[in-house]
Amino acid sequence: MALGYLANTPRLDALIEGLESADSLERLQAASVAFRDFYGINHVVYHWVNSAGEQYGCGTYDDVWVDRYLEKGYLRVDPVIQGCYQKFHPIDWKRLDWSSKAARAFLQDAIAHGVGNQGFSIPIRGPNGQYALFTVSHICSDEDWEEFTTTNRRDLILIAHCFNQVALQLEPGRAPDQGQPLSPREVEAMTMLAIGLSRAQAADKLQISEHTLRVYVESARFKLGALNTTHAVARALSRGLIVV
Repeated sequence: MALGYLANTPRLDALIEGLESADSLERLQAASVAFRDFYGINHVVYHWVNSAGEQYGCGTYDDVWVDRYLEKGYLRVDPVIQGCYQKFHPIDWKRLDWSSKAARAFLQDAIAHGVGNQGFSIPIRGPNGQYALFTVSHICSDEDWEEFTTTNRRDLILIAHCFNQVALQLEPGRAPDQGQPLSPREVEAMTMLAIGLSRAQAADKLQISEHTLRVYVESARFKLGALNTTHAVARALSRGLIVV
């Protein structure tokens, strides 16, 4: 299966629109298959934990691997889960700690079950302690994977947050979001934070004081109904208000 380095923008836009209109878990699952085929990779997986601690996953992993993962208790040794839990920015699996014997055995088992030797995971923080991961994986060389993730990084982040936004909307009993538009300065401030700049760096880039930056960030957080800055950035990304 060939990697899709250069995305067909109209088709990608149509897939994202289809994802955003998903009104059932079945359609969310179908979207994961569609994105896998679009990018020409082995797997696309979205996994989340809702506010009640209940887990939900959709994706293209084989059921045999999912059952084995649960049976072996791999959640306790999986470097992807452990490495992403306290992170916000995307993580290439090569940069995780695979040094333990248990982690190496887990990786070999995953590869044997078709997961792939390469992976790219995007951690997502939602309301009320929600934690989610969006992952793409494939079997290829380091060079090919580096080119793929570099080329498609921005779109993959957007897709990840779209998956999360739809999953939250499908959560039973969830109140709908009350959206307000962000001002141009609020968009700029949130974008600087989304690309990984510190508050000091973001303020310097925008040629404003850190205090003024904080005002813009807090205003955006309030409009987005977010619990904290990280949550605000995630919501702004998922709604397409900022692009990184």
